[in-house]
Amino acid sequence: MEHIPESKFEDKRSIIIDHLVEQNVFKIDGRQLYELSLYELMKSYTEEV
Repeated sequence: MEHIPESKFEDKRSIIIDHLVEQNVFKIDGRQLYELSLYELMKSYTEEV
């Protein structure tokens, strides 16, 4: 079954979370990845890459 994103933002957020998890990043500043906003995730993702 193909994944249908709720929105482009949710899809992008999900992709970033997947990439961070692949790098064994599960928490940022003591918060779970799914608790963070897209902005916070993108900031952490660009710092990691």
